[in-house]
Amino acid sequence: MLCHIPAARRGRLIWLIPFLWTLAFGLWGLSRQDSVWRDEAATWQVAGRSAGQITDMLGNVDAVHGLYYLLMHGLFELFGAGTTTLRLPSVLAVAAAASCVALIGRRLAGFWAGLGGGLALGLLPAVQFYLQEGRPYALVAAGAAVSTLLLVSLLGRGPGQRAWPRWTAYGTAVLVCALLNWLSLLVLPAHAVTLWWVRAGRGVWLRWTAYGAGAVAGALPLVLFSRGQSDQVSWIPPLTWHMLIGPGILLAIGALGAWADRPYRSRLSAAAVGLPLLAVPQLGLTGLSLVQPLFLDRYVLFSMLGLALLIGAALGAAVRACAPRFPRASALLVPGVIGIAVLALLPVELGKRAPASRVDDVLAVAGEVARLKQDGDAVLFVPAARRDTALVSPTAFAGLGDIALARTPVASGTLKGEEADPSRIRAAMLTRRRVLLVTDSAKVAKAPSAERDKAKAAVLREYFTVVEDHQLRGRRVTVYERRA
Repeated sequence: MLCHIPAARRGRLIWLIPFLWTLAFGLWGLSRQDSVWRDEAATWQVAGRSAGQITDMLGNVDAVHGLYYLLMHGLFELFGAGTTTLRLPSVLAVAAAASCVALIGRRLAGFWAGLGGGLALGLLPAVQFYLQEGRPYALVAAGAAVSTLLLVSLLGRGPGQRAWPRWTAYGTAVLVCALLNWLSLLVLPAHAVTLWWVRAGRGVWLRWTAYGAGAVAGALPLVLFSRGQSDQVSWIPPLTWHMLIGPGILLAIGALGAWADRPYRSRLSAAAVGLPLLAVPQLGLTGLSLVQPLFLDRYVLFSMLGLALLIGAALGAAVRACAPRFPRASALLVPGVIGIAVLALLPVELGKRAPASRVDDVLAVAGEVARLKQDGDAVLFVPAARRDTALVSPTAFAGLGDIALARTPVASGTLKGEEADPSRIRAAMLTRRRVLLVTDSAKVAKAPSAERDKAKAAVLREYFTVVEDHQLRGRRVTVYERRA
């Protein structure tokens, strides 16, 4: 049993077990049946460009993800493009974050609290979604976990220990997170609440302010520049009270965990670290969304670190309460609860690993195009962003004429390229006998809003007839033939 393992070995196991557990959890079904959805397709196609081409694109779009794209470009160069290369960084990041949660929990609330929190992180539904996602949010969570662990170590350091290397690492971790997604700077007010909670000394406040301000200053150019690309988030709906139900439930669970930690807490406790880390980013994003709609859970995924830490604290409190009367059973409490949670969440776990867990699949529709195309066919995309499937699977579209495209995504420094004006698209369509239309499936499709897309639909309706129509995994391929 773990309770009989020597303290030195338990010190290693406290971070190793959550790391390996989360790693195995992330590797399970990593390819999601060889599916890639639209957000990941953006990562895939940008990572395949040269560093110079990526830099050119960032001047027009997605500057907020620039560091992540450059990182993925390097990985694609080293290991090749594929779903494993695309998603493994997120798996490793969450595994590292789980180790950090375990170390924080052990330091603040004991071995079982740390182990429980570290094992719980990867089970949280929101974390499970981004655990296998080729986007930067898991990396941000890992960086936030590292910065929080460093802060806890600084608050608990003994006399005579040098502080500046850890403060430097703290500021660096916050800055890197901000360069991956600058909304991660909400971790700073969360840490400020922790400092207030534990009545940190003046010297700690001054150092935290200096290094935190340095991180903000380093990220400020990106923040200001990316604000000029705010059209990218214009699709996010305004905040409604329905959107707050989920965060409200999470805060209630976190409050229960903080309450369970209360009778045993010192001034620096799991509650003092976990509750602000959970609540402040959620409340901060809510406040920002009242000014501009930004309310997406992925922007504050790192707040789940606080929830996991509080869940671990509650489990640790339960073990302590059980140990005097049932010492043997108490050692099985955390593994037992985690095992029950795995079984209870099995539908969620299977669902997150299925292609249907995302809104679409660009690879599946590429396979349909390859099967349906004939020599001389043209292809159209509605909206133009659905060109992502051709960018990720160019061989499937070989031989097809992209007749609406005026400048490629690489040449135009964009994600989807620049299309010709409606009259030229219309003229090009009328020269073709067959046209393949790639669009969204009926369930998720929206009415065309761009004039180019309206022109495409009008010509197809007036001059062409549908001969084949296939919908799968959120995308649709329709084959049109010119009427005689």
